[in-house]
Amino acid sequence: MTALPLISLRSVSRTYRTDGIAVTAVRNVSFDIAQGEIVAVMGPSGSGKSTLMNMIGLLDLPSEGTVHLEGANVAELSEDRRSWLRARSIGFVFQSYNLLARHNAIENVALPLVYCGINRKERLARAEQSLQAVGMLHRAHHFPRQLSGGEQQRVAIARALIASPLIVLADEPTGALDSRTGAEILALFAALNRSGQTIVMITHDPSIATQCRRTIRLHDGELVSDETVAELLPRRSAAS
Repeated sequence: MTALPLISLRSVSRTYRTDGIAVTAVRNVSFDIAQGEIVAVMGPSGSGKSTLMNMIGLLDLPSEGTVHLEGANVAELSEDRRSWLRARSIGFVFQSYNLLARHNAIENVALPLVYCGINRKERLARAEQSLQAVGMLHRAHHFPRQLSGGEQQRVAIARALIASPLIVLADEPTGALDSRTGAEILALFAALNRSGQTIVMITHDPSIATQCRRTIRLHDGELVSDETVAELLPRRSAAS
């Protein structure tokens, strides 16, 4: 029996009304994301990437078409049920990190588990494990202002991982970083994917595609290509 995709979009469109004018941000988009994939969703500003991210992340519903999570039509679920699934199934990583300034790294990472009803001792134990996974355990008690941009993004990734989500959804995860630090973060995502984590990266940056086996491209709200490479090319050494 073929396994169900984690996320499945079928003929999805999203239309907003602004000052009485209908604007379609995403138009008739269909694709599946399977367990263990690492996918780049690419396109220029205004291509519909953010709208698509919101629907994949269960933050918004389509105007037309369906979004399924592990076979369940999310539009048929109550808002409370969608919120519950979002907290447990989707890990979010943002360009601006979105760390709370008054909380140190381990507290920021543990925060999603508060909404899962897990006690403080268990939250902190799992936060330590998550920080260890991204190489940031030694900075557990530092505050965001004491961390570099790359370190803050690693903490944000640890936070996204703490609830063992089905999918990590990263929105322009290297956009606020210099090229060297951005490459380190992309390498971390690639390592997490090799360990089995499903990752979707929303980006306008073509270099993201070099870390992904699959690239979905949008333009003016429409899917214009969905390309999968059989194998990622190895990086060339500085000496070659």
